[in-house]
Amino acid sequence: MAIQFIMPGKVIMGERALDEAAGLLKELGTKALIVTDRVMTELGNVKILEEVLEREGLQYTVYDGVFGEPTDHMVEAGTGLYKTAGCDFLIALGGGSALDTMKAIAALAVLGGKITDMMGKEIKADTAPMVAIPTTAGTGSEATQFTIITDTEHDVKMLLKGADIMPSVAVVDPRFTMTAPPKITAATGLDALTHAAEAYTSKKAGLLSDVFAISAVKRIFRYLPAAFCDGQNVEARVQMAAAALEAGVAFNNASVTVVHGMSRPIGALFHVPHGISNAMLIKECFTFVLDGAYGRFGDLGRAIGAADEDASDEDAARAFLHAVEELCRTLEIPTLEEYGIDRERYFGSIDKMAEDAMLSGSPSNTRKQLDSEDLKNIYRSLWA
Repeated sequence: MAIQFIMPGKVIMGERALDEAAGLLKELGTKALIVTDRVMTELGNVKILEEVLEREGLQYTVYDGVFGEPTDHMVEAGTGLYKTAGCDFLIALGGGSALDTMKAIAALAVLGGKITDMMGKEIKADTAPMVAIPTTAGTGSEATQFTIITDTEHDVKMLLKGADIMPSVAVVDPRFTMTAPPKITAATGLDALTHAAEAYTSKKAGLLSDVFAISAVKRIFRYLPAAFCDGQNVEARVQMAAAALEAGVAFNNASVTVVHGMSRPIGALFHVPHGISNAMLIKECFTFVLDGAYGRFGDLGRAIGAADEDASDEDAARAFLHAVEELCRTLEIPTLEEYGIDRERYFGSIDKMAEDAMLSGSPSNTRKQLDSEDLKNIYRSLWA
């Protein structure tokens, strides 16, 4: 059966990629809304982008109201500025929050109403051109048709989807990731690992998504520890930028599974950054579902050299899980308690979290059949 494989319109990647993309920006519009955060301004990254736009004779307005995980309020404020400033295309510079906010602004500017109205629907809109410039190596948002926005009224992280919110251009310039501190490097890197591993073990995995997923997993195990220990390691940063893009392409087409489904409620209720909540969950979730996909997890174990080629699927799968645990320890991922989450409130929220996770649809992509009681048990074991 034929399948559709979705990727960004154009990808420009490598050192000084933004300079290479400069001429292309002129083809997208005359005035850009730069969606970013104040840290990017303080680090001088926004200035680099502004200078490129000015050299090309392009106008711009900066919206730096993105902070933490993106919310419906941030999207509405950015949409208002996009319209009043007379912008005709968008550029996101930042981590996944900035990129996700840009996508939602692009959709809302065309469709009107509230961003919360789009939950559970496929977004279809003739959106303005979008340029995604990631400054972290992890979310893969530059290569996906997804955006995650928090509904602040209901404390729910909405997963919004549509091919029309795929960025027109992805500019993957590793120099922007050099300023990411170790904790951010770890969290976003493990987010990319989760994307790739879930894409490979998803029911929706396909021949092309498998190629990108396996490549991303191999790169991450080889280069993430180096990028974490030495943020100025150019080779590690370049390789992690490539891995994040590959992982994004993989899960954009094969989807994610139980880890992401269970991660979003933790983030929404306890304000844990997305990459960190994924990292907290990955061991317990993969432990629970391993026996539903020994062959797939075994492939990953062999790919990273954790198991010999002649190892059984089960042994290779368990070797992969052990390697994931070791990586999380190396990257100093905190537990729920270490992060400061209140135990009583956490256990009191388990029913809601399990319900929200199941409603997201992601756990249903897992090769092992799961129900809400399974998710509750995983949430309980996560604290232990």
